[in-house]
Amino acid sequence: MAIENNDLEKKALLKFGKHIRDIRKTRDLSQEKLAEEMGVHRTYIGMIERGEKNPTYITILRLACALKISISELVKNE
Repeated sequence: MAIENNDLEKKALLKFGKHIRDIRKTRDLSQEKLAEEMGVHRTYIGMIERGEKNPTYITILRLACALKISISELVKNE
């Protein structure tokens, strides 16, 4: 059961990261510019987009603010 949960978590993080990347690119923002807007390091954005990091609620708030979208739009799970 734990292996299945890890797979689900990894897939969810990959999907979330791709969603972040897609939104960032539609707004013509580089990872560096988004990171600057959020007050984080550029490599952290890359790690989120690749599904390597599970961002905290505060990071999700910062992402939504920097991308100028609602939190619900940011975390929608299509």
